[in-house]
Amino acid sequence: MPNKISFMYKLFLALLLALSVGAAHAALKIQHWTLANGAQVYFVESHAIPVVDMSVEFDAGSRRDPQAKTGVSGLANAMLARGLREAKLDDGTVEPALTEAQISEAFANIAAQRGGGGGSDRAGASLRTLSSRAERDEAVQLLGRLLAQPSYPADLLERDKARVAASIREGLTRPEVIAQRTFSRTAYGEHPYGREETVASIESINREDLVAFHAAHYVANHAVVALIGDVSREEADAIAQQLTRRLPQGSALPPLPATPPAQAKEEWIAHPASQSHVLIGAPALQRGDPDFFALTVGNYILGGGGFVSRLTHEVREKRGLAYSVYSYFSPLAQPGPFQIGLQTQKAETATALKVARDTLGDYLRNGPTAAELKAAKDNLIGGFALRIDSNRKILDNLAVIGFYGLPLDYLDTWTANVEKVTIADIRAAFGRKIADDRLVTVVVGMQKP
Repeated sequence: MPNKISFMYKLFLALLLALSVGAAHAALKIQHWTLANGAQVYFVESHAIPVVDMSVEFDAGSRRDPQAKTGVSGLANAMLARGLREAKLDDGTVEPALTEAQISEAFANIAAQRGGGGGSDRAGASLRTLSSRAERDEAVQLLGRLLAQPSYPADLLERDKARVAASIREGLTRPEVIAQRTFSRTAYGEHPYGREETVASIESINREDLVAFHAAHYVANHAVVALIGDVSREEADAIAQQLTRRLPQGSALPPLPATPPAQAKEEWIAHPASQSHVLIGAPALQRGDPDFFALTVGNYILGGGGFVSRLTHEVREKRGLAYSVYSYFSPLAQPGPFQIGLQTQKAETATALKVARDTLGDYLRNGPTAAELKAAKDNLIGGFALRIDSNRKILDNLAVIGFYGLPLDYLDTWTANVEKVTIADIRAAFGRKIADDRLVTVVVGMQKP
């Protein structure tokens, strides 16, 4: 007991120090190398606090779900920590089976925090642990086992399926969920980005589906390991090897179909909610696209800048048609969506929709003013430190850089790339990506007039 109290006291001091350390990180030096098993490693050495943050991600997001089994990727990831199977290593060592409770207790005993999850493109697991050797090694070994040796117990699968199915049913009563699901399906059609989990697809999934998905996607040569913290390059290499050494080699994944071209479509769905939920947009932006920074700055002016955006000024401030209106680009491995969203009283739906469309149309034709451009740049550049003001945020950026193959100096050159954007760049980039006569419109609430 005294040892555990001492350990928890050290953890408390470490976290207290983390809160007191200046958050800004200047000129992040990202180191990159490839392990012998093919895993890619991205590392930032930082000794400000005695903590190491790490993640391991794979091309195992929902776009890789089998067409008739939408939801496999999410369950395969969520159930990594539901149990571990016994495994015999090459050196003859036997790693014992562990239950869900034993896994949770093992992380808790060393005060390590496990996380993870999945999205459209990628899925994996993360870990925060003290950098002291004993605790770090135990936490890393356990995370490595979770990635490679999940047992996917059938009884817990049924429990998790029931939870997901209940969540889907509940979501389908909410207008914002209906709107987003309808938008994805309408904008992307049969492309994997357009598929959504259903109660039927979840109920059709069995343990063998999870095992097969895990075997195909959680493999060493497709792994992206990101690390930041209080370890040396040599220690980071050892951690990355320990995280991935149990993983098998995988085959090349099949190419995915191209995203469909943008086209004008409307979906109006009646709903008893007091407001209409409106979404407008189309597939638009791929990670690594040279238009990224022009679109980032331009979208801040259009609808990403909150109360200083054009859409807020026109829809909310001048006309009082909505409390909130926004726009964003969500870049993915293939063109992710551009979207404008708002909620308005049902009686004002047609008016709010027209104002949002007219505002976008004017912006596409004329672009921003010089004053708007300067204000957007000042805000984005001034706020950049908040994007990397913690190890967790830097870790997330490292994972994005690694998974999507962005330049290693992506963070160091971010503000310079924002500063270089001109009005002409914004007009040209929006012209290439957005056509206001080829957008999907979804309205949930008011019936189509």
